[in-house]
Amino acid sequence: MAVLIEAINIKRKTLFELDNAPYACLDSDITTPTARGGQTLVRLKMRNLLTSAVFEKTFKASDKFKEPDLQLVPASYLYSDGEGSHFLDQESYETLTLDEGMIGNALDFLTEGALIQLHKYNGNPIGLQLPMFVELNVTYAEPAARGDSSSGSGTKLAKLETGLEIRVPPFIKEGEKVKVATETGEFAGRADKS
Repeated sequence: MAVLIEAINIKRKTLFELDNAPYACLDSDITTPTARGGQTLVRLKMRNLLTSAVFEKTFKASDKFKEPDLQLVPASYLYSDGEGSHFLDQESYETLTLDEGMIGNALDFLTEGALIQLHKYNGNPIGLQLPMFVELNVTYAEPAARGDSSSGSGTKLAKLETGLEIRVPPFIKEGEKVKVATETGEFAGRADKS
């Protein structure tokens, strides 16, 4: 028997199933009535993990949801082609393919062999979870304007090995490795030298 989650217990980042689709809660708001006999309502802002659609819906506090059959499996990025992006499941060693809709902008942050977490729903790949930060090589950096580096202010454009262009501080040079925040696509510092 599947575990049931009551609407009132669904918090941010909770995963639940509605209409045979997996959802992630982005925000929840509980409204308690002042009149006797009124029902407590829970307004959920949620993302459909299959379509990435985000919407809000109100439920009764006692409404119950199944826990989705979701798994996070470690996988490494292999390559992309006309069929989609291919990953190697690190547990079963099978190749899993995700189409463009499931990938979103993840290719901006993925290099060959990069390890990520792959979401599987009912055994099928539906999306991926990037690490908070990735380290990428700078393949091109604009020359710093004279006087920029001493004041420490200002940024310049840099192109990374995945083709992603970001703003970096003037002291970053071509060939360096930088840390990029995957949520915002912004520069997050120099990569640790290993």
